Amino acid sequence: MRDLKQTAFTDRIATQQEAKKALLARFKPKATVQDPEFDKLAAKRAAEKEALRQQHELVKAEQRRERAEKEAVRLAAEREAEEAMEAEKRGARKERKAVSKADQKAARDARYAARKARQR
Repeated sequence: MRDLKQTAFTDRIATQQEAKKALLARFKPKATVQDPEFDKLAAKRAAEKEALRQQHELVKAEQRRERAEKEAVRLAAEREAEEAMEAEKRGARKERKAVSKADQKAARDARYAARKARQR
């Protein structure tokens, strides 16, 4: 067949290279439009994050305070229970001593009465 378009080898190679360049140009990153508010938005997001962080810290501090209060109440209740137990033990010991003392006095009085009875 005869070449109707009259294209030479170099013309075909040049056309092929141009097509390849156009194809590769499609994959190159395009220049993006810079948002003039971008820096302001970043600062706003950072401020929001900081506000959330502070709020979270306040919540944590409140929880720590509540736990400390509950612990103090629990310790106070334990201390009161221990004091009540100690008071009960002291009361029982005093009662036993009083009974023992009364028994000793009764025994001493009985010995004294027996000695007086023998002397008469």
